[in-house]
Amino acid sequence: MNGQVIRTAAAAVLAVACSAAAAQSVEVMHWWTSGGEGAAVGVLKKDLEAKGVKWVDMAVSGGGGEAAMTALRARAVAGNPPTAAQLLGMAVIDWSGEGLLGDLNEQAAKEGWDKVVPPALQRFAKADGKWVAVPVNIHRPHWLWMNAKIFKDNGLTPPRTWDEFNATADKLKAKGILPLAIGGQPWQEATAWEGIVLGLGGPDFYRKAVIEADAASLKSATMVKVFDQMRKLRGYADKNFAGRDWNLATGMVLKGEAAMQLMGDWAKGEVLAAKMTPGKDILCAVAPGTQNSYLFNTDFFAMFKVGGDRRPAQLTMASSVMNPGFQETFNLAKGSIPARSDVPMDKFDECGKKSMTDLKAAATAKTMYGSLAHGHAQPAAIQRAYLDVITKHFNSEQSSKDAAESLAKAVAAAK
Repeated sequence: MNGQVIRTAAAAVLAVACSAAAAQSVEVMHWWTSGGEGAAVGVLKKDLEAKGVKWVDMAVSGGGGEAAMTALRARAVAGNPPTAAQLLGMAVIDWSGEGLLGDLNEQAAKEGWDKVVPPALQRFAKADGKWVAVPVNIHRPHWLWMNAKIFKDNGLTPPRTWDEFNATADKLKAKGILPLAIGGQPWQEATAWEGIVLGLGGPDFYRKAVIEADAASLKSATMVKVFDQMRKLRGYADKNFAGRDWNLATGMVLKGEAAMQLMGDWAKGEVLAAKMTPGKDILCAVAPGTQNSYLFNTDFFAMFKVGGDRRPAQLTMASSVMNPGFQETFNLAKGSIPARSDVPMDKFDECGKKSMTDLKAAATAKTMYGSLAHGHAQPAAIQRAYLDVITKHFNSEQSSKDAAESLAKAVAAAK
């Protein structure tokens, strides 16, 4: 009997210890698995561990987050969601609508989040006036990255219009230099596409065609020109682009195997990880024609409803993410800019400073819009309709006119 009592007591002590250990840990789902992204994640992990909170990594690579969303859905359905999950804007809204996210309002009020987070981001971070997620960064997806040596050796300057881009690419191609590194995945193709929509059509056209999904705009002559430019992009890429991850395409530019890449500023994280200097070794400019506008996407850590014993560690994580010092350090490593408006920019490179300056100007001019490719413009079902048409056109000989008409029909059917 005494032995049984001892065993029971030992089991109880172990259970309490395990519970305490769980309470002082956070399980975090994310898809930051490239070199530059891994370095950025390490900043948060180190910060939390310094506060006695263990980081349990749930990294899921592939598909720009699609694989991670599949894994998250399985966990949530099983009633066992992680403490926090990396989500893009529309996904935060979807998950909060299912009543699965926790309440961060007390922490937000204590630390004054409402005063420092731009309203455009709060739209996604809040549900019914309640903070349910914390923004980590602000990314700008429509950048053009260029190998400085290739441009200097060939007497080239960053193109400011799509006509200039084509002329530059044609000159490089004639010299046997690969003009463009691209990865053949739907989200990457859509990243290029939305930059062309903005650059050729302007901010009002982007708003109508993407944010409002206006049928007339989707099948307009301007949209036909957008698909014409996409066809030109494919001609500037190599034959092995299908399925290539974005960071491998970035690596091609870093190594001088290609001259340019159209990709978000997370590519800058790869530049930094390669010990190269943005703006010097790798030139940065916004995608042609998009100089006076700003598309954005933000990574959020959505906080799922967890047991009371896990809440303290979860709130510690939320507070750490919103800390100005972390926002500075993380975004310096990630290539993005802080989600807080009060973080000094003096440590950021010229590409980062330009991004912050342009963000403020676009917000004032009301030419700041959410990115379709990165989950900040349309709900998932409608976004998929866009991406399906874009990738079908890019990977086939479908005419631009047929693609524009198909886009209008697909979006209407998805609404």
